[in-house]
Amino acid sequence: MYNVLICDDEKDIVSALKIYLTSEGYNCFESYDGKQALDCVRNNDIHLVLLDIMMPKLDGMEALTRIREISNIPVIFLTAKSEDTDKILGLNVGADDYITKPFNPVEVIARVKSALRRYFSLGGGSVKETDLTLGGLYIDDGAKRVTVDGEEVALTPREFDILKFLMQNKGKVFSPKEIYRKVWKEDPIGAENAVAVHIRHLREKTEIDPKNPRYIKVVWGQGYKMEDREK
Repeated sequence: MYNVLICDDEKDIVSALKIYLTSEGYNCFESYDGKQALDCVRNNDIHLVLLDIMMPKLDGMEALTRIREISNIPVIFLTAKSEDTDKILGLNVGADDYITKPFNPVEVIARVKSALRRYFSLGGGSVKETDLTLGGLYIDDGAKRVTVDGEEVALTPREFDILKFLMQNKGKVFSPKEIYRKVWKEDPIGAENAVAVHIRHLREKTEIDPKNPRYIKVVWGQGYKMEDREK
């Protein structure tokens, strides 16, 4: 699954773009100035950046120049300006494309897909098969990292294994005994209590409202399943 960094100093724009992209299955990271964007690219496996030009601390042009020192991932500029000189300058410093505000969601998705397709078809990078994503949840199995809406969360090894198992089998219902057998890899003695405790902790760490979970759902009398309620 592709990780897209959205960088704009206007939070409403970041929120809108995130809605468009997550609905298409992308995992989104957020930043609000050029310095944050650069740090995010350095510290995460980002596959594409949507980058505003006019921003504090580092503007888009300077941020892109520094990103190009460490990565050749696709970068699409977001600009409120329509002058040809602004577009040309952006392309000259290493941008792959540009989108002029206000933008059409269909155009944004089309340009993101096109840029990623070109990048990966030319061998620019690869998405690890072990990566898992569901809505705002993202697992990097190789690095044993979990992010929720772009923010990393700290899970215990057992919590990580339960979340990974459920995400690998999203939509399927598993009883506590089945989860215990698959994750603990031993006979499910006391499974109901052990699994319930870990599920509660997972919800506390991954859900905005643990009592009204979006992802880990109870199917009464049967067990648990993983789904994205907003899909």
